[in-house]
Amino acid sequence: VAKDLGLPVPELSDRGVRVVSEGRIQYFALHEKTGHLVTAERIDREQLCRLEGKCVLRCELIVEDQM
Repeated sequence: VAKDLGLPVPELSDRGVRVVSEGRIQYFALHEKTGHLVTAERIDREQLCRLEGKCVLRCELIVEDQM
């Protein structure tokens, strides 16, 4: 994420960059030391998308400070 935004990793927290998932469970997070998008919780496909052929988890990247 840091590379895609063109920011040094330390600036992610300075700018308030965070990942927000739909629903109550936050499945994704930013790794503080690398700036990589990582899974924050176990993702159980059967629980999330029981009868669906395609399972999609949406998330948003929020940057509080100006880019």
